[in-house]
Amino acid sequence: MAGGHTNLEISLDASHAGWRLDRALAAAVPTLSRERLKVLTKAGALTREGAAFRDPATKVKGDERFTLAVPDPTPAHNEPQDIPLPIVFEDEHLLVVDKPAGLVVHPAAGNFDGTLVNALLHHCGGSLSGIGGVARPGIVHRIDKDTSGLLVIAKHDKAHEGLARQFADHSIDRRYLAIVSGIPRQAEGSVDAPLARSPQNRKKIAIMPRGKRAVTHWKRLSLLKNAALVECRLETGRTHQVRVHMASIGHPLVGDPVYGRGKSVHRDLLNQLDFKRQALHAAHLGFVHPVTKGRLSFDSALPSDMQELFSALGV
Repeated sequence: MAGGHTNLEISLDASHAGWRLDRALAAAVPTLSRERLKVLTKAGALTREGAAFRDPATKVKGDERFTLAVPDPTPAHNEPQDIPLPIVFEDEHLLVVDKPAGLVVHPAAGNFDGTLVNALLHHCGGSLSGIGGVARPGIVHRIDKDTSGLLVIAKHDKAHEGLARQFADHSIDRRYLAIVSGIPRQAEGSVDAPLARSPQNRKKIAIMPRGKRAVTHWKRLSLLKNAALVECRLETGRTHQVRVHMASIGHPLVGDPVYGRGKSVHRDLLNQLDFKRQALHAAHLGFVHPVTKGRLSFDSALPSDMQELFSALGV
């Protein structure tokens, strides 16, 4: 295989007889997820006596010995940087951070450093999952640059896979606090509308019939001046989901530069407060620990800029 890699010698035993190859490998190499092992096997990284085994569904006989070439993670512009990280929880498997608004989650075009990933690499000293062989370490889910709040980060592939499975089956409890324009007539409601990239503007997300299913359950918490504080519980976690869904029912987020539809009755107040982002905060995160299997739950109070906006809009 091209590029740097580490060879792992894997010994199966008789108890694995009749198992699928990927299942037996996952049992023998607990530091790598079954999905990761599947990808590597299909790529030709698994050999036995020099011959590649590419089918992860092959039944094994037990007592076989394999060599697995695990590619070294490619840095993808990721350099450790000493950026303060508000850590809410940490153990050897994962950590939960309370991301401030303005911090980009991972390096991309236009933001090659100064990101959450750069901060994580410094904090964790390289012990982060490299799913897909790229050191976009630990990032299981994202929140927008200008959204604040809670994120869970995986430190190794097993934790990453366990968390990703919960995101995929929608069992993660994610609740956002948002200040929306206007006062919703109903006390609560749900938006079930599929989302995809807008064909007119690829930087925007739009409700599209052929998009991915997206469901947001919202509840009015406080009435404000031509605005309201709402809690949004995500059943799915699509890009810009809360922002697009709330705008679709006539209540875009206060301060949202993309979906706020241009004119805002709150513009003068936003300028006065120097509030230059969508009023959205990831306030609650609950999930089952992917290794210990215990239930974890975290809450984050409104950050000072949103608290100031909330107070200024108070009736």
